[in-house]
Amino acid sequence: MTAILVTGGAGYIGSHACKALRAAGYTPVTYDNLVTGWRDAVKFGPFEQGDLTDRARLDQVFAKHRPAAVMHFAALSQVGEAMNEPGRYWANNVGGSLTLIEAAVAAGCLDVVFSSTCATYGEHDNVVLDEETPQQPLNAYGASKRAVEDILRDFGAAHGLRSVIFRYFNVAGADPEAEVGEFHRPETHLVPLMLDAIEGKRAALTVFGTDYDTPDGTCIRDYVHVCDLVDAHVLGLKWLEAGKASRVFNLGTGSGFSVMEVIEHSRAVTNRAVPYQTGPRRAGDCTKLVSGSTRAAAELGWQPHRSDLQTMISDAWRWHQSGHYEA
Repeated sequence: MTAILVTGGAGYIGSHACKALRAAGYTPVTYDNLVTGWRDAVKFGPFEQGDLTDRARLDQVFAKHRPAAVMHFAALSQVGEAMNEPGRYWANNVGGSLTLIEAAVAAGCLDVVFSSTCATYGEHDNVVLDEETPQQPLNAYGASKRAVEDILRDFGAAHGLRSVIFRYFNVAGADPEAEVGEFHRPETHLVPLMLDAIEGKRAALTVFGTDYDTPDGTCIRDYVHVCDLVDAHVLGLKWLEAGKASRVFNLGTGSGFSVMEVIEHSRAVTNRAVPYQTGPRRAGDCTKLVSGSTRAAAELGWQPHRSDLQTMISDAWRWHQSGHYEA
């Protein structure tokens, strides 16, 4: 089977991508330094431990597996941390990606599917983002992802490298079969934090801001089911296999869900109350951040079939009750 190098394949999204690739007839080769990933999450193909900044190690892996393409997820991704430690984000996300791309080109691997972010757009409150929205990132995380997009463009012009870039907001849910799931230490994402609170594993969830101009006063964010997201990445890979040109796609529902909607659906799914408290707005939080996916639907045939709250929370809850990884 055709090998695909999956950077960050031991992480939340990367591990789900490996399962999707395996189901689609590929051999996913995970490349991960295990700083935030988990060895136990590597279940669907070979594992190669290494860092993105280690060119010699990357050269070894490319020579050994001869992947036809790279699916690039590996990145630091915490906005608060990026505000406080921008140098770490530029060194890892940009420096590491540059080293990876140089190694890929040297190995003759010229197809890259890149997991970017809607954080490259910056603050565009109460609009539905599309691929033409101006990119004005507000922190080193969004800026580093935009920089990698620029690197891919320039290597395309110079070396014939082709890329499919996906931009999206929040990811939720888990593999419906609970083979892999979302497990961070520390945890920062709303759905697993909420499920931890339901199970008494942490104190009450804090809802930051209840006076936004939304139907229930809480801010609205776009969520995509992790399985829908990785399905798009496989479609992006097939796009490149078909010889098509580099392309950018946004992935979203176009509407989003408020924090209170997420809490209410969690109560319905788990049949348990969600302990929460309210707090003041956080600096920089927008009222509504959502993305459309018109281009992905029209050109890739992608639809977010599992990206409703009932399904995302049900799948996350199934994983949450039994799923964890050992360091």
